[in-house]
Amino acid sequence: MSTRILVVDDETAIADLVEVYLKNEGFLVHKCYTAAQALSHVAREAPDLAILDVMLPDMDGFALCRTLRERHLFPIIMLTARVEDMDKITGLTLGADDYVTKPFNPLELVARVKTQLRRCTSYNQPCQGPAQEYDFRGLQISRETHKCALYGQELALTPLEFSILWYLCGRRGQVVSSEELFEAVWGERYMDNNNNTVMSHIARLREKMREPSRKPKFIKTVWGVGYTIE
Repeated sequence: MSTRILVVDDETAIADLVEVYLKNEGFLVHKCYTAAQALSHVAREAPDLAILDVMLPDMDGFALCRTLRERHLFPIIMLTARVEDMDKITGLTLGADDYVTKPFNPLELVARVKTQLRRCTSYNQPCQGPAQEYDFRGLQISRETHKCALYGQELALTPLEFSILWYLCGRRGQVVSSEELFEAVWGERYMDNNNNTVMSHIARLREKMREPSRKPKFIKTVWGVGYTIE
């Protein structure tokens, strides 16, 4: 069965361009031009990944991303003409997995789609290593089942959020730098601006774990160094 990609963009030319490149890679593409159309389509058939434009006529892409995240965990890539760091951070905090700014190289977008799908697939496969589950202080996380629970309540984590928490749990007691975490989880070379990406996802993860930002019990910030789970 072909991998299903949802493209939401009110600019027909861009939506068509993205469709051509994705179809050339064997993906099944469904295009929507408004947030309402996208929500209606996802209610009928959830995609394997969604590409959302920020500027939509009926609802901005950030709000659409937040709405989708209430029920769905498939990867989301934001497609935006905005280049300000705060806009990028907003999208990531609301649950987006990646972002691409316009104008963009279609081949780069396809590469990012493949990266997100690969990450999603790999973290839903049984682990062949010795450690398949961590269980401490009320936090349970299993790589074999790709489930995480806190005090018996399951957490709805995206594949990216799961992989961040899994990596930190695997190095419990150690301080993991933003650079190490980014290169291990995202699989890309770390640049200075990637620190905001890491911070946004850590904040989102803490929010789902209902961790107080100033005195978190699990994911702690070691200022100037990185993050640790004790």
